[in-house]
Amino acid sequence: MRILVLGATGYVGTRLVPALLEAGHEVVAASSSPPDPGRFAWGAGVTHRRCDVTDAVAVANAVAEVDAVCYLVHSLDLRDFSNRDRAAARNVRRAVDASTEVRRLVYLGGLVPDEPPGALSAHLASRLEVEQELLAAECDTLALRAGVVVGAGSTSFEVVRQLATLLLVHPIPRWLHSSVQPVAVTDVVRALVEGFDESVPRTGTLDVGGPDVVTYPRLLRVCTRGARLRRVSVPVLSAPPGLVSLATAGLVQAPFWTVAALVESLRHDMVCRPGETWQPADGVPLLPLEEAIDRALAGDPTTAEAPLASDPAWTRQRAPVLDELRAPAAVRAGASLALHRTRGLLRLGRG
Repeated sequence: MRILVLGATGYVGTRLVPALLEAGHEVVAASSSPPDPGRFAWGAGVTHRRCDVTDAVAVANAVAEVDAVCYLVHSLDLRDFSNRDRAAARNVRRAVDASTEVRRLVYLGGLVPDEPPGALSAHLASRLEVEQELLAAECDTLALRAGVVVGAGSTSFEVVRQLATLLLVHPIPRWLHSSVQPVAVTDVVRALVEGFDESVPRTGTLDVGGPDVVTYPRLLRVCTRGARLRRVSVPVLSAPPGLVSLATAGLVQAPFWTVAALVESLRHDMVCRPGETWQPADGVPLLPLEEAIDRALAGDPTTAEAPLASDPAWTRQRAPVLDELRAPAAVRAGASLALHRTRGLLRLGRG
């Protein structure tokens, strides 16, 4: 099968493309940035196309001569992400419907809480809107709803890791005890590859979550324990989500609007629906949370949870001198954050 991967240079895309190639598929790797095959180990083995999904003509050209489309694009780093993602999904759905060759569309979104759409955060409401737009396509369509993706370089995981490392005391607001079902990026990639296996036909929606359901404070504790850090959690009686968003954005290196959107969603339980959860066709068990975090922190290059040179720079920012001096983890995290902020100010100055 010849598969167009929209968002091929993103976090999941860079791990999915080699898995699709290994499964015997041809891959057309598309992203909004100019093609740079040398940036990826798999770069020479695929066809590259530049595609801004908000440009209907570019999307139509990208969809030409492919059998299937994998949609991995999200715009959380922008303030108006909802409008952009709505327009992008509409363009892709229309291009797929106009194609005489595309017979399969797979979308990776997020878990959707069991609440009325009007009660969802803007982030989750947008994910659901994109899903509904794509499910309206005339070809077979599968929407995979993933929990928090665990792996070095994953935005949600990196926010948790950076907070766990930097703060000696973890303030926990009362509303932050929602349940979450994280999933290793290895298993997300497995689910996506299986989504294109025509011997296992699946359409509609499926939830993708790991075997462990935890609260956010528990997730922080598992992360700190995996990093062999000692941290203390302290309940906070009054901490409005808006204030928590600002504080979190100031303490991590992720883009501000991404952090704000993610924090707003923390009030929801994010767990898989019974009976509508993906079960691997090969029967291989899903990776437990602690093992997934251990892989992410160990950086073993043989696993999908390891960091890649192509991951966003802010997920790899380090202070090498302090690493060599074996400074405390909180000191190294603080120095890395300060370096990141300084570089940002310098870029603004040059602009």
